[in-house]
Amino acid sequence: MSCAEAEPSSTIDAFHRGNFWLVQPRDAGHRAGMDALMLAAAVPSDFAGELIDFGAGAGAVGLAVASRCEGARITLVEQSPTMAEFAAKSLADPRNAHLRDRLKLLVADVTLAGRARATAGLADNSCDFVLMNPPFNAAIDRNTPDALRQEAHVMQDGLFEAWLRSAAAITRPRGGLGIIARPASLPEILVALEGRFGSAEIVPVHPRADRAAIRIVVRARCAARGGLVLRPPLILHDDGHALSARADAVSNGRASLFDD
Repeated sequence: MSCAEAEPSSTIDAFHRGNFWLVQPRDAGHRAGMDALMLAAAVPSDFAGELIDFGAGAGAVGLAVASRCEGARITLVEQSPTMAEFAAKSLADPRNAHLRDRLKLLVADVTLAGRARATAGLADNSCDFVLMNPPFNAAIDRNTPDALRQEAHVMQDGLFEAWLRSAAAITRPRGGLGIIARPASLPEILVALEGRFGSAEIVPVHPRADRAAIRIVVRARCAARGGLVLRPPLILHDDGHALSARADAVSNGRASLFDD
């Protein structure tokens, strides 16, 4: 990732070695990084179809999918008008012109249900893959006076249930789902998947081989019945501060996290 000049309140950052650029807040809200890139890498490299990114922020996940998967058509869904403005600026950046035609932005609350959800633009059975990087921190872990950052980072009660209910409604049968979260969220995620998504696979993410996992990436299929699979971990760093070869390939759009 590299940074270019922008307005004083924002930065313009390069991802995938300059294949896409992100306009994001400098000192407020959520700034995209490795989490977004790992989540985008949950999508198979040959994916072609409609993908919806829940809680899109400035657009990093959707742009990363578009950068790697030429057949993907992506809808960025963001509830915050402020972050949606950043996403709109990201899509409008001339350096993203080669991707822009395959992305669109929707300002909506993904926790809406039934007719209200469809009216907001999230119709039932309308997509082939849903990605989500929901707020997964406890309030005590992310106590901040920045309301925008608080909204992006702090989990509300029943969040996974509400987000996965919506994801199951809008995803076609056998369509995909990808979630990134803390390992502590896994029990709640598995409960919310029950009866909605199956054939779940989990990739734990470790900062180093001898350290505990700091993230999990869960992938599943709508209305599938297969069992749970724990896949080999992603190790972010072998030695020093540089990314491992696999983590570098994942973060720069050269590989799928699930080796497909």
